[in-house]
Amino acid sequence: MSKKVSYKDAGVDIDRANLFVEKIKPIIKEASRKEVMGGIGGFGGLFRLDTEKFKDPVLVSSTDGVGTKLKIAQMMDKHDTIGIDLVAMSVNDIIVLGAEPLFFLDYIATGKISVENSVKIVEGVTKGCIEAGCALIGGETAEMPEFYKNDDYDLAGFCVGIVDADKVIDGSKISAGDRIVGLASNGTHSNGFSLVRKVLFEKKKLSVDDEVDGLDHSIGVELLRPTKIYVKPILNLMKDFNIKGIMHITGGGFIDNIPRVLPGTCRAVITKGSWEIPPIFNIIQEMGNIDEMEMLRVFNMGIGMMIVVSEKDLKEVLGRLEELGEQAYTIGVIDRRDDKQKPVSFG
Repeated sequence: MSKKVSYKDAGVDIDRANLFVEKIKPIIKEASRKEVMGGIGGFGGLFRLDTEKFKDPVLVSSTDGVGTKLKIAQMMDKHDTIGIDLVAMSVNDIIVLGAEPLFFLDYIATGKISVENSVKIVEGVTKGCIEAGCALIGGETAEMPEFYKNDDYDLAGFCVGIVDADKVIDGSKISAGDRIVGLASNGTHSNGFSLVRKVLFEKKKLSVDDEVDGLDHSIGVELLRPTKIYVKPILNLMKDFNIKGIMHITGGGFIDNIPRVLPGTCRAVITKGSWEIPPIFNIIQEMGNIDEMEMLRVFNMGIGMMIVVSEKDLKEVLGRLEELGEQAYTIGVIDRRDDKQKPVSFG
């Protein structure tokens, strides 16, 4: 008589997955809002929309991952910050439209569930949600043997936010003479890591524990710094200032992200040297012999978010950001554009 085969024999341990869920329940409670209904563990997350707060509410959604930055976390066996990156990538896209993030869901796919590592990932997600002011109302963990190696995992996140229709920030009010304010990034954030790994680990044969000139810690610690979340300072500015446009500087860097909010009649003129470029970008550029324009298209180069404001509001906006603890720079100006000019230029 042949031996009976179980799901566990096939590589999926339901009991281990249930243990993980039980361990994260008290963690997730920390990232909640008054609109959340019920708890974790149901077939869906419940969120009661506060319709009295908004006259003409528009829901805004975003989904994203962390990309190959996950490889750095796995190389370092450090998993407690990558969840912050996951939240940041979606909530920063939500706030660009002037929307307040409401709730977030995560998805973890792995070859074999490590309860310890997965709990650390969710702890990071929770921290990110608290920083963004949104609730973590659910998620999914998929154990997929043979699709992923045992220690490998991938992450995806989904966020929903809300904004009144007449307060949507879409860049349509941007005009010549407006100023561009750049908010400092926290290093490389979560973009360009395929190039980072190719240059630093394949070409230069570095390890995550190596230290290089210009950094006071290992290259791995530097690369794993979590993506900065800009939700609260932007929401604060929106209360008192007319923010005409916001750009989240992610994949595509300066070159591809700035044009996404510019009217066709306008171009952005960025002033080189007007902000501090963190050493990690110079290290990557020099070690990889990478062209300057390629760097500006792949990386944030020290600016994680840009906002466009009228010149009359510039001084007060910079002052408010300083009060909020943000390092901000005046990095450019909006100018008129003709058919022969590119949407972004550097002077």
